Amino acid sequence: MISYDSRNKIIIVEPPFYRLYKSTYSLHCYPLSLGYLGGEIRKRTNWDVMTYNADFFPAPDTMKISYITGAGFDNYLHNLKDMSAQVWLDVEATIAEYGPAVVGISAKSQNFTSALIVAKIAKKINKNIIVVMGGPHPTFVGEELLDHPEIDIGVVGEGENTVVELLNSMAKGDTLHGIPGILFRDNGVTIKNSSREYIADLDSLCFPHESAEEILKDYDNYPKTAFGNIFATRGCPYDCSFCGSRYLWSRKVRYRSPENVVREIKSLQKIGLNHIRFDDDTFGVDRNYIFELCEALKINCPGLTWSCELHVKLITESNVAIMKSAGCIAIQVGIESGNNEILKKIRKNMTIEEALEACTIINKSGVKLSVFFIVGFPDETEKSLQDTICAIKKIKSYSVHYNIFTPYPGTETFDSCKKAGLIGENYDVSLYNHQSPENCFCTTIDRRRFRKIITELELSIDRKNMANRIKGWFSYDTCRTIARSGILNSIGRGFKVLRGR
Repeated sequence: MISYDSRNKIIIVEPPFYRLYKSTYSLHCYPLSLGYLGGEIRKRTNWDVMTYNADFFPAPDTMKISYITGAGFDNYLHNLKDMSAQVWLDVEATIAEYGPAVVGISAKSQNFTSALIVAKIAKKINKNIIVVMGGPHPTFVGEELLDHPEIDIGVVGEGENTVVELLNSMAKGDTLHGIPGILFRDNGVTIKNSSREYIADLDSLCFPHESAEEILKDYDNYPKTAFGNIFATRGCPYDCSFCGSRYLWSRKVRYRSPENVVREIKSLQKIGLNHIRFDDDTFGVDRNYIFELCEALKINCPGLTWSCELHVKLITESNVAIMKSAGCIAIQVGIESGNNEILKKIRKNMTIEEALEACTIINKSGVKLSVFFIVGFPDETEKSLQDTICAIKKIKSYSVHYNIFTPYPGTETFDSCKKAGLIGENYDVSLYNHQSPENCFCTTIDRRRFRKIITELELSIDRKNMANRIKGWFSYDTCRTIARSGILNSIGRGFKVLRGR
């Protein structure tokens, strides 16, 4: 039986990540995980709750650097060891001032080491604080999570119903053995309870922004745009080998009703938000749902604009036309590789030719296109890497989002990389994220050669993205003058210096 303080106060923390690279970087949004959990706790328990985005900085740097490696990565590693860094002092002061009985932490693999530090800070403040950790990383690694003594309880899978039941049980002094979806220790033995069923009725969940003013730390310092991300669905039917979404949400897609989505958006419009982003892993996997939702948006949300991520297989002229008529102004597309053999091996369920055609459809529609690519898959060769580089150059997109392949613990690719000897026993999750200079999991490309190729790629993407931003800021004639002046080359050199290259 776990003992706990009877004050019935819980703080839910998003651990710092960007602020470790530079103190004035910021996750400049209200994380949906915090919003949903905090809102449900406030609605369905007698606990006082605070949500705290420890990765938020009120006045972040306005200059956007896409690839936070080099000097930034050195700062990140240093700040994971320096407990006197301001970000950790902020975390300690916030938890101590609030005085919670429970500290909940939402952890992804890339910020898991940071999450452990938050847990240690909580125990330092009061050893009787119960630390509960949920999110993708605990879901992926399971019982391994409790190898860390500073974590008392792990939440596996979808967290809203689990956390509500857990807190209500703790308030009554009940045993934890009957609560689905958690891990805990009983007399030093790790107990894994049965899995919790997924939430069937997503309409039953709160709207994250509605409770933010009451529960979010520093609410008044957030811009309205911080609350403009929403979900319409949970789950992704696709089976990409590198993605962990199916382990968290499952491959069965669950839908909020169009009426429920509209109610949330209308309430966001009332606070002055007229642009939102659908954060679904894959928006609109059902054509009938796209049509019904878009019709509802057209009728009920005048003046709304929005963006989303769409799978190549779902991009047709009719679908894009329906979406555009309902206010869609930007679509992100995950292409990942320009090589069909790589696409087949990662089970992307498309070809590069299909991807190029999808991009053409979006561009012809006048909707702004952004594309995602990943380089450095285990089976990557210089040939396949060059195919990806060619695709990036060929596609006319407003922005390119580029990542280095990262096998996160608990995913299929992590296990296959271990079997191939690409991941050792002393794997340190803090060293590996999508922009880490440590990343190289290729079997056929030497690490130094890989770094040389992708450094050149990074610079070219930086220049392309900056050029597109400038086009958005200035007239055509001004852009021609800027191009002739050579300033973009200077900007590219500046990025190189800033990354410590």
